[in-house]
Amino acid sequence: MTSLSVKDIAAAIGAEAVGAVDLVVTGVAEPKDAGAQDLALAMKPKFAENLSEGAAKVAMLWPNADWQALGLEAAILPDRGRFAMASVTEMYDLGHGFHQGIHPSAVVSPEAQLGADVSVGPLTVIEAGAAIGDGSVIGPQCYIGMDAQIGANAFLRDHVTIAARVKIGANFICQPGARIGGDGFSFVTPEKNQVEDAREVLGQSSVESSQSWARIHSIGSVTIGDDVEVGANTCIDRGTIRDTVIGSGTKLDNLVQVGHNVVVGDDCLLCGMVGIAGSSQIGNNVVLGGQTGVGDNLTIGDAVITGAGTMVLANVPKGRFMLGYPAMKMESQVEAYKGLRRLPRLFADVANLKKAVSKPADSD
Repeated sequence: MTSLSVKDIAAAIGAEAVGAVDLVVTGVAEPKDAGAQDLALAMKPKFAENLSEGAAKVAMLWPNADWQALGLEAAILPDRGRFAMASVTEMYDLGHGFHQGIHPSAVVSPEAQLGADVSVGPLTVIEAGAAIGDGSVIGPQCYIGMDAQIGANAFLRDHVTIAARVKIGANFICQPGARIGGDGFSFVTPEKNQVEDAREVLGQSSVESSQSWARIHSIGSVTIGDDVEVGANTCIDRGTIRDTVIGSGTKLDNLVQVGHNVVVGDDCLLCGMVGIAGSSQIGNNVVLGGQTGVGDNLTIGDAVITGAGTMVLANVPKGRFMLGYPAMKMESQVEAYKGLRRLPRLFADVANLKKAVSKPADSD
């Protein structure tokens, strides 16, 4: 259990502490669930309305909040509450209790290189030529392939697969079930097939579809920068010839699919169920909302944001906010949606006009 005083927490996050700053905090909770030794997270007035339902003596609020009027004995007043949460939750993270050192059931090749203070969990396999940086934690039932490289201070949860020759930088975090370095989805027919023809003519193909698919092998790998996080059950395919690339600082949510040869820039956010088809390029600081789909061989510029469920079928310039299927500028999509909702009324108006024209009123 973590026990810190209010003033120690405030000092660690660079925030102001007021009131009984020597009170000890042993946990973090939402306002209505907070106990007497919990720090209640109420960084907005609407959250603070629930403080009376709990027993918190101290809360993290907003700048210049009237903490005494809320019945508190102490408060922490950060400039940006949600950002302060990053440090506070790290302080009170209990971890997952993974085994320290190399578990007896782990299978580690004598030709693998493990840095100082590396932990390897039960039933994990580390192949020959793999290199794992200092201070890394490899959870239970993971697989690290031949000649894979993982930088210092990595943290792999259970059931993570890092395939052969994948290269990963420092401070990598990977959630359960992620698969990095699987083969790309690349198949070809001996002659031109109906899919290729349909794409060229943008319509029904006249090509016969009775051909079998031949597999194109993936002889590239995956390169991942520093400070990258990968969510549960996310898959990043290896490149066909060159590597698939994920830039430094990028975060991938659960159930994200990154296809072969894709290049994702630095400091991007790929939210849940995003799918990026092969050979597309994503710029820096891009945010793809949940269930966004990106077609193959497309380019998305820096600082683009897509709303949830957006389907990108064409290149997107730098700085655009996109929404819809197919993706449009967000303001255009909203206007189009408003127009769609007005259609029933428009049809009714047209029907009334037709009746008026076909049966004119008797003139005086």
